[in-house]
Amino acid sequence: MWRWHGLDVAWSSQGPVHASASSTTTSTTTSTTTSTNTSTATVLIHGFGANKDHWRHNQPALAEVSTCYAIDLIGFGGSSQPRARLTDESDHPDHFSYSFDNWGSQVADFCREVVKTPVILVGNSIGGVIALRAAQIINERCSGVVLINCAQRTMDDKRLHEQPVVMRWLRPSLKALVRQRWLSRSLFRNAANPTVIEQVLKQAYPSGSNVDESLMNLLQTPAQRPNAAEAFRGFINLFDDYLAPELMGDLKVPVDLIWGGDDPWEPLEEAQSWASRLDCIRSLEVVNGAGHCPHDEAPDQVNPLLLKAIQQAT
Repeated sequence: MWRWHGLDVAWSSQGPVHASASSTTTSTTTSTTTSTNTSTATVLIHGFGANKDHWRHNQPALAEVSTCYAIDLIGFGGSSQPRARLTDESDHPDHFSYSFDNWGSQVADFCREVVKTPVILVGNSIGGVIALRAAQIINERCSGVVLINCAQRTMDDKRLHEQPVVMRWLRPSLKALVRQRWLSRSLFRNAANPTVIEQVLKQAYPSGSNVDESLMNLLQTPAQRPNAAEAFRGFINLFDDYLAPELMGDLKVPVDLIWGGDDPWEPLEEAQSWASRLDCIRSLEVVNGAGHCPHDEAPDQVNPLLLKAIQQAT
């Protein structure tokens, strides 16, 4: 655990851990083959509803070339789950604004205070947006970013013009409704149901590979904690926050895209559009047959791509 602004942040590391980090914090550490690059570390950032264990098939492989960290974002996994504070709600010291600024600051401070070396940030889904925001904050301390099926955030207000007219008309009512805690808790209880989780996984992992008891447990267990619904409430109310292309617009470090070609939620076509118009994007690799989480569904294909991006960045 690492204490951040009075909150607990769970994390793990594999590979040769830097003495400066282990002397000030405690972690779950597993030794692996000696790193070929101890001066740059990799930090893995999970997506919505997941946690650091979602990198179960990647962290050991990446630790072969550099120390590899995985972190639980506030609201998820073993990290604190403070009460959500939405825009225009009164401030309270025990409340937390679930936003890309705050999650990005969490990751950036983790890199500064725990990792203490230049980093390569790897993010899946909303973890990709968070990686980009953290890269902006730490600036030259970031050597590169890898986005795995990065969230495109089609429901953001800034993309409202792309929605059907009826959706634009209903937007104010929708936003008013999902602010209600009774509704967000009810929606969360339904979403956290094991049957629903299994159905979602069948969409997210179209090949069905690695959808096992371990995956179900790593998603279900944190969802059973008392305040698990708070991060859900914060997230479904993110109607006006960062979009990945605007964060990449002036980014100075290289960005590599890895995309499951059969993602049901984040179309490959938009990733291809990003790659064609954003100067910071160095590569786009498509994992055919994989969905929203190709790093977990097809690690045998994704790990070599991650290792290549890490070695290029260092």
